[in-house]
Amino acid sequence: MSDALPRPAPAGSSGPPRTNAVVAVLAFAGIVVSLMQTLVIPLIPELPTLLHASAADTTWAITATLLAAAVATPVIGRLGDMYGKRRMLLISLGLLVAGSAVGALSDSLAPMVVGRTLQGLAAGVIPLGISIMRDELPAERLGAATALMSASLGVGGALGLPAAALLAERADWHVLFWTAAGFGVLATALVARLVPESAVRSGGRFDVAGAAGLSIALVCLLLAISKGATWGWTSGLTLGLFLVSAVTLALWGRWELRTARPLVDLRTTARRQVLLTNLASAVFGFSMFAMSLLMPQLLQLPKATGYGLGETMLTVGLVMAPSGLVMMAMAPLSARISKNQGPKVTLMVGAVVVSAGYGLNIVLMSAIWHLVLVSCVIGAGIGLAYGAMPALVMAAVPVTETAAANSLNTLMRSIGTSISSAVAGVVLAEMTTTLGSVALPAQNGFRVVMAVGAGAALLAFVLASFLPRQRPTPAAAPATATTAHGVSRTG
Repeated sequence: MSDALPRPAPAGSSGPPRTNAVVAVLAFAGIVVSLMQTLVIPLIPELPTLLHASAADTTWAITATLLAAAVATPVIGRLGDMYGKRRMLLISLGLLVAGSAVGALSDSLAPMVVGRTLQGLAAGVIPLGISIMRDELPAERLGAATALMSASLGVGGALGLPAAALLAERADWHVLFWTAAGFGVLATALVARLVPESAVRSGGRFDVAGAAGLSIALVCLLLAISKGATWGWTSGLTLGLFLVSAVTLALWGRWELRTARPLVDLRTTARRQVLLTNLASAVFGFSMFAMSLLMPQLLQLPKATGYGLGETMLTVGLVMAPSGLVMMAMAPLSARISKNQGPKVTLMVGAVVVSAGYGLNIVLMSAIWHLVLVSCVIGAGIGLAYGAMPALVMAAVPVTETAAANSLNTLMRSIGTSISSAVAGVVLAEMTTTLGSVALPAQNGFRVVMAVGAGAALLAFVLASFLPRQRPTPAAAPATATTAHGVSRTG
């Protein structure tokens, strides 16, 4: 097990970095980036009209962000370990600002897809932020800080939806992107001013072939998953993409094991603690995303169905916003449980809470307060579990691979959410009811997806139970720490 202690202050400095400022700025940057997931949700029904394109083509405004994020996350993480995490963080935020500006200036599909792609390339901000925290913060602050940073992925999405819906209803839709650009500029300025660059770097030559191979495999896999329902799951295109992804992934794995400086150290990734944490993260990502897919539909379906609530997108956002606040509130509790019992226990508790939330949702879905309660319970479980994942990963990898390892963990969650979206889409498309001449998802379809979400959370619990037992986190760090290569880290 590698040393997971943060870097002490450089010799000759006045002391450790301003911890509160660093944590606040990095968490804010994470929330700004996660806003991109919900930015266009209120616009989806109107995108064909706004962009003068077909409904099928406008889905690329969503798919492009997903694919770009999948490619960027592992690449930016490795570059951060090699050349500086703060540097790559600033580059990622710059891409976010550029993408938001392009989107704000768009009136047709092509520039919108370009803008959304650039926004997706900023997805590495959260794992980079967690890695900077490991390098810079005192040990006693690290657990709560990384828990908050990890939870910012859900916090930004939950809080961004009502804000985006309100802006979309009250102002020109371009204002959404100008607002995102403004937040991106602010986050960039704060990072440049308050976040120090870490001295922990691996150096070496970047694995271009490995990056290309993994990118091809991920793009083919996620494209097949996200477009399979539209193209047909048994169509030649969908099956061909799955086949190309599998073959490329096999060749990529062989290359990574043989090259001296791999993009992803598969030997480290295969360690029991890292492997099980990543598997649990993928399953957990599958589980938690079901809430984001189901609740908006339940709230917006017509009351005439007998189970829909007939509410607006703004109400959807207001119902889901409390879950973001709960996630944020769970960060210190997640850190406390991890400190006293170990992050393994925290992840298991979070999985049980999420499963219980879906169980409640199966029987409580007929009133707005039901869904607020359910979203808060699930949000609490997500906040607990997301806080534990980076602690588990960082305790098992060298300090010189922190950003790459956290990026891979984030990528596994993203793959889980993509599969969740596909599975939920298939279930709701197959289990329908008719209202007039329109086919709508049936109530039992929602219940099946909820049950699947609960089962996935329990599977994450089982995977977590096989993680090695860890000692509680020490209350204080020694004055120096040693890297995986035996070099004393004294700044």
